[in-house]
Amino acid sequence: MAKLLDLSNVEPIMKTDDSDLYQDHFDSPLGVMEITTSETAIKSIHFVEQTGRVSRNKLTTETIRQLTEYFEGELKEFDLPLGAEGTDFQQQVWSALSSIPHGQTCSYGDIAKQIGNPRGMRAVGLANGKNPLTIVVPCHRVIGANGKLTGYASGTERKAWLLNHEADSLF
Repeated sequence: MAKLLDLSNVEPIMKTDDSDLYQDHFDSPLGVMEITTSETAIKSIHFVEQTGRVSRNKLTTETIRQLTEYFEGELKEFDLPLGAEGTDFQQQVWSALSSIPHGQTCSYGDIAKQIGNPRGMRAVGLANGKNPLTIVVPCHRVIGANGKLTGYASGTERKAWLLNHEADSLF
């Protein structure tokens, strides 16, 4: 296991009402990812075209370690404290997404049924698209009821790559 660096003297990138936020970048096979954390939870992970200022903490470092292992095919389930902000409905959807096993897919209708709203497929799709924790909360594992790839906020090419990567790492 990688040793975490002591980053207690690193200055936070931004001050919020309740906590400091830290930011780092990870050069994945699909492009640069930006990771934002507080002292206690991951706030967002998304692909970016340009990088900003870096202000690391232990959580940004641990997130990069786990993403590295995921892309190397060694990690199938993330173990990170998540703190994404969203509505109660979005939180329900994101929690349901987190239950989709590595290498498997389900439909928007499956998620809607799982959260007790069987006719809420479109609302599930919207919440799925607002997921601020790409890959870690695996919204890429949701496909159309017909089995085809549907929209993905980070692009359907990335979605296809991620699904293929997970299928390959099963063997």
